[in-house]
Amino acid sequence: MFRKRVRVSHPLNAGTMADIAFLLLIFFLVTATIDADRGLTLLLPPKIASDEPPVQVEKSQRNILKVVINEKDQLFVGEEQIEAISQLKASVKEFVLNNGKNPHLSDSPKEALVTLKTDKNTRYALYIAVLDQIQGAYYEMYGERVGLTAEAFRKLDRRNPHTRKRYEAARKDFPMNIAIIEPTNTEANEAR
Repeated sequence: MFRKRVRVSHPLNAGTMADIAFLLLIFFLVTATIDADRGLTLLLPPKIASDEPPVQVEKSQRNILKVVINEKDQLFVGEEQIEAISQLKASVKEFVLNNGKNPHLSDSPKEALVTLKTDKNTRYALYIAVLDQIQGAYYEMYGERVGLTAEAFRKLDRRNPHTRKRYEAARKDFPMNIAIIEPTNTEANEAR
């Protein structure tokens, strides 16, 4: 009475599935936005020929704020040890914005120089955190000059003529003078 039906199965074309998967992958790779780390935005000095003597910059000691991280990862500003890195930003701002009022601090923001010296054994994360605090102090000072927060100042679009004027007004006669001094090697010094 009932006949048994025989089903014929058609094989799936796996080639088109692979093509579709490949196209989807390309689509997501092209359209996805990936935040790229900008890294350190430092301008390195030009390479000096081996026969040229190193450039010596004459600066009054009063205008130099020495920040040092020793081999034990202890942070010093001048001769004074700082326990919390967060205190560094206030010290930098006080030094740079002195304008000759305190005879132990800088003459003016234009003359102020912040130097950072580490030891070869200093943790890299601490070095970056300290450098971030120093630069952050400058960004806060720039922002305050034009009525912005440090974060808002850093987000100013320099391609836009209106915001570029604001950016330039904040930095006018107020350079970010940070010198990174070659690290010392305490192990080599102890071996002598």
